[in-house]
Amino acid sequence: MSRIDVTEKIVTAKVSKGLKWSEVAEKVGLSKEWVTAACLGQMTLNAEQAGVIASVFDLTDEDKKWLMVTPYKGSLPTSVPTDPLIYRFYELVSVYGTTFKELIHEEFGDGIMSAIDFRMDLKREANPAGDRVSIQMSGKFLPYKTY
Repeated sequence: MSRIDVTEKIVTAKVSKGLKWSEVAEKVGLSKEWVTAACLGQMTLNAEQAGVIASVFDLTDEDKKWLMVTPYKGSLPTSVPTDPLIYRFYELVSVYGTTFKELIHEEFGDGIMSAIDFRMDLKREANPAGDRVSIQMSGKFLPYKTY
């Protein structure tokens, strides 16, 4: 048994039960973005959160323990993603990465945007020419220190 096995059990149960991630997140009491990442093995749940997830997906006590283990973060099987949707994010970084960097440094100075102190909100944006995906990301700015 491993965290990957538990993730597969969660995804299998989600499909068989016909659940939406937003419904699962509502039961946990946190955002659909964070709960989805946790269920997919990218976040550590506390005992209460793990209990809710275990209940929703009919997991064993052993499975629940794996939900509380700090995971190895980064879920892509290759350095350049091959899944078309995920590849588009890679493409965004390839095309706009230097723009993100320049504009962040111009506005904040030399530093990075945290992926630890971070939040995201994904929404559907109605548009007559075809619905759009709207993703708002917010990460704490962490300046480089001098010493």
